[in-house]
Amino acid sequence: MQHVLSYLKPYRKWMIVAWIFMLIELFVELWQPLLMEKIIDHGVISKNLHIIWTWGAVMLGTSLLAFASGIANSFVAAHVGQQYGFDLRKHLFEKIQSFSFANFEQFSTASLITRMTNDVTQMQNMVFMSLRIMLRAPLLVVFGVVMSLFVHVQLALIFVVTVPLLLVFLIWMMNKAAAWFSVVQQALDRVNSVMRENLAGMRLIKAWMRGTYEQERFTKANETLMTRTMSVLRLIETITPVLLFVMNMAIIVILSVGRMEIHTGSATAGQVVAVVNYTTRITTALSIFTFITMAFSRARASAQRISDVFTAQVDIVDDERAHDTNIQEGEVRFDHVSFRYPNSHSFVLKDISFVVRPHETVAILGATGAGKSSLLQLIPRLYDAIEGRVLIDGIDVRQMKQESLRTYIRFVPQDILLFSGTIEDNIRFGKEDASMEDIIQAAKHAQIHETIMKFPKGYDTLIGQKGVNLSGGQKQRLSIARALVGTPKILLLDDSTSALDLKTEGKLLQALKTYTCTTFIVTQKIQTAMEADTIFLLDDGVLLAKGSHNELLQTSDLYRKMVESQFGKKGLGDVKTAT
Repeated sequence: MQHVLSYLKPYRKWMIVAWIFMLIELFVELWQPLLMEKIIDHGVISKNLHIIWTWGAVMLGTSLLAFASGIANSFVAAHVGQQYGFDLRKHLFEKIQSFSFANFEQFSTASLITRMTNDVTQMQNMVFMSLRIMLRAPLLVVFGVVMSLFVHVQLALIFVVTVPLLLVFLIWMMNKAAAWFSVVQQALDRVNSVMRENLAGMRLIKAWMRGTYEQERFTKANETLMTRTMSVLRLIETITPVLLFVMNMAIIVILSVGRMEIHTGSATAGQVVAVVNYTTRITTALSIFTFITMAFSRARASAQRISDVFTAQVDIVDDERAHDTNIQEGEVRFDHVSFRYPNSHSFVLKDISFVVRPHETVAILGATGAGKSSLLQLIPRLYDAIEGRVLIDGIDVRQMKQESLRTYIRFVPQDILLFSGTIEDNIRFGKEDASMEDIIQAAKHAQIHETIMKFPKGYDTLIGQKGVNLSGGQKQRLSIARALVGTPKILLLDDSTSALDLKTEGKLLQALKTYTCTTFIVTQKIQTAMEADTIFLLDDGVLLAKGSHNELLQTSDLYRKMVESQFGKKGLGDVKTAT
């Protein structure tokens, strides 16, 4: 929690101002029972109107002062709380942006959203309440007891016995509630996760008529959240009745003892009224502890969840000796590279070695799970190799700063993602200063320009969330256009042409040859692989063979089987002839 609260440091002056206003309000509230004692004993009982009017005016004036201080305190507390929430979300988002792929496997997307929204809001509420009432309530209890001792010791001793017992009870309840609220936040994560999956997969759910199943899944998660929330709220709601019962019993005892003290002359009516007044104020303060307990318990659970994000170790970081590097040629070398994913014991790449010369095009073939995508992800250092080295232009990628490394590499992943906005905005995503001419040229080479011009607004056409208003092939070509803007030195296409027909794909591959970049294409199409300078054949993480199409036909049984599966034995001879 200390790390999360450290973001309050810039607002220490404002917090002090808020506490000053709070102390003024508290001082007035503690002083007023003494004024009431004076008015009753020296004014009402003595029938002295001058004293009644004089001290009555003082009470009115101080009440107005307390009112103004309370309003000012609320404004300042709200200001600090909102600014703190803004900073916390900002730094939390920056931390998430620094995450490696391995970090994103630690936290689900729904959980990160909950932490940035609900958990930060809980911290904001805690800050506001700490500046408004969280400190004021315990101070009112403590000094209320002290002031009552000055009024009448015997009557105040009832407080000295009662209040500490109630405080112990409150602390115990707070600790128990904090643990329960952590469970509630986890249940909220689950609700957000189900809801996010449902909204993202709505088309599939409709097509498969799985709406009833999804409703049942959401209802189950929602019921778990409701049950856990009701359990902790029942715990919290028992606090106020216990406090009120004990304090009301204390008032009854004070009135009974006070009557006897007045009868014996050991106390005045004003003193009894003052002590009872302190009792009611302390009772009100203690009842506020219900809200304080809830806010602090939620905040403590939320602070731990936020701290988990801040303290997460990012495994892909720039080394102290890393430097900015301009990739000039684009040569890629794997030197006995082996790789496994975090928290996995199975290697997905095993002792891979190869050299790809500058401006060459490499096609990577292999069955599902062969390690094709994993190999591509090591080049821009989305993951680090467990063994061996990945070198670009003879330099280990771990010795390059990530920003400079990825500036020259463009990666088109298998799962295409387009952002809400215009087509122009999406193509310009990788290079904000790209001119319109650059965007159009990239779109033409990606074979999407003509399609764009058919839209009523052309490049100003708005794309729906994740490109829902575009076909699979259109989304793939747009993502390739986005990669081509800025003329990359290394282009990585992870099965990014699977939705294209052979004619369109052929034009795209020819256009890519005009770029002076090294290109890796993961594909399942032999026709696509034939256009490459070199073909890598992966199987179960092992580089079985590499060479041109004709070379592999002569040396690799597996490759021949792949060619036969797509062209047939009769077509095999035509393929050889065509190449």
